[in-house]
Amino acid sequence: MADLSQIVKAYDVRGMYPDQLDDRLAELFGAAFVEVTGAEAIVIGHDMRPSSPGLASSFARGAVARGADATIIGLCSTDQLYYASGDMDLPGAMFTASHNPARYNGIKMCRAGAAPVGQDTGLAEIRALAEGWLTDGAPASVTKPGHLRQRDTLTDYAAYLLSLVDVSAIRPLKVVVDAGNGMGGHTVPTVFADLPLDVVPMYFELDGTFPNHEANPLDPKNIVDLQARVLAEGADLGLAFDGDADRCFVVDERGAGVSPSAITALVAARELAKYPGGTIIHNLITSWSVPEVVREHGGTPVRTRVGHSFIKQEMAGTGAVFGGEHSAHYYFRDFWNADTGMLAALHVLAALGGQQGPLSELVASYDRYAGSGEINSTVDDQRARTAAVRAAFAAREGVTFDELDGLTVTAPDWWFNLRPSNTEPLLRLNVEARDEATMQRVRDEALALIRA
Repeated sequence: MADLSQIVKAYDVRGMYPDQLDDRLAELFGAAFVEVTGAEAIVIGHDMRPSSPGLASSFARGAVARGADATIIGLCSTDQLYYASGDMDLPGAMFTASHNPARYNGIKMCRAGAAPVGQDTGLAEIRALAEGWLTDGAPASVTKPGHLRQRDTLTDYAAYLLSLVDVSAIRPLKVVVDAGNGMGGHTVPTVFADLPLDVVPMYFELDGTFPNHEANPLDPKNIVDLQARVLAEGADLGLAFDGDADRCFVVDERGAGVSPSAITALVAARELAKYPGGTIIHNLITSWSVPEVVREHGGTPVRTRVGHSFIKQEMAGTGAVFGGEHSAHYYFRDFWNADTGMLAALHVLAALGGQQGPLSELVASYDRYAGSGEINSTVDDQRARTAAVRAAFAAREGVTFDELDGLTVTAPDWWFNLRPSNTEPLLRLNVEARDEATMQRVRDEALALIRA
């Protein structure tokens, strides 16, 4: 078995280490989770992966042995688990590896009210406890163990989301939805049931082996089927959800992918109409258009690092009404500062359905610049390659640098960010410019230095 610190880190992120999360370890983590959070009750959900139900049951067994009541909500999306945590005001655990292949699994944990559990907010303590128990044997059970309960939250989750968006003016729309055999196939039929939508389902069968394509819509190869189907059906738009359905990617009526930055800007404008003068969080690889739109609509943009823990921390600290990442994670104050792709999808449907134009025209004002998308490069030395890029651009007139997250290089007509992966020998490059030719030139210059 690998070092437990690696496994726990993997749980918190994406479940990156296969064949190491077993029933015994899940049980220990359930017990440690209760000890660290001090919870008298918790809520547990799981996705459709073959290993998820058993791991969730083992986690519940460990929690109950430490005296906590455990409510199991069964099959759910990650944002449905966040809903349950917020609505019940209980700490929660979701068994999923999100968009990763079937052999992976992991745990996303939160405190009551869907507050994140990160390395500095309890994860290290949970790891230390579980590591000790794994070595020395689990502690004796408490004198009064907790109880197991079952609860179905899907209908309440759907009703809550629909209460946050005015969908009364949506015109009839045809929408193709690619669930990727993930949890969108479980949630979409209930959430969309009473809307004036002609839903064309793709891969709604829950299948954690992902027989059609990986449930990661940010990889262009995984939305090819959706793009083709939107065109074939003459649909108004397409929606693609990742494996645990907490992210949503949008395709317009032409079959073209809509930048998550454009969706961030669109939803930000709508939330600012609801909460004038509010704060909007965006990470540093979102488009220049996001802070521009926020200011144009009377809001205050706040730039942060990439990653849900940083976004949620800024959301809580600033009282922000909304936050968006270029990875298609969307966070809402009205949803306990947690991320929910389904709520973002409802905003897109309400915006499109509330006017007569096509989606491509609607989002054009929010998609103002040319972007490269994220480009990964395998390197031998992340620091050395980053230093080489900085040195090469340092002599350019009007260029500035910041290191909030990796290296961001900014000029009057373009910017790029270069970030190291925490788990692989990769550098991730994102470039944006005022026109396509400039973007391509800067992209190619940076890549030549990175891959030298």
